[in-house]
Amino acid sequence: MALVLVLSVLYGAARSDDKAPEPQPIPFSHKVHAAAGLRCAFCHPIEEPGFTAGLPVESKCMVCHTAVKSDSPDILKLAKAAKAGETIPWVRIYRVPDYVWFSHALHAVDAEIECAACHGPVATREVLVQEKPTSMEFCMDCHAAHKASNGCEVCHLRQ
Repeated sequence: MALVLVLSVLYGAARSDDKAPEPQPIPFSHKVHAAAGLRCAFCHPIEEPGFTAGLPVESKCMVCHTAVKSDSPDILKLAKAAKAGETIPWVRIYRVPDYVWFSHALHAVDAEIECAACHGPVATREVLVQEKPTSMEFCMDCHAAHKASNGCEVCHLRQ
């Protein structure tokens, strides 16, 4: 019986889809920043043409971090990058395939879909992992729920 249990555990571990998140170059708590009142678009601006939600420039982070945790080794690293005009190489969490057309502006701004609908409860997370799929099925279910078109051309034939 013990052998069956051990084999079951090993098989389960080998098949596990739970993957530890790749560490970010600087630890970042969305939970702390959301609790401070920062909204998603403050740090992740959606600029024309609206396909991506960007990342904040390091100098924007330093608006607060010249006074908040300014002696932290990670904030010192951020300050050095900001002063040099360098960008922090953040690890991307969500990605859609290159053959999929997706617009953050259309979803977040025009359709007023909350970021959490696609990204999960980010505002409660210390460390981010991909909590929701970027699969065709997930997107089509959402389109159906919002009575949006599910025609192929909506996501696949745009240029």
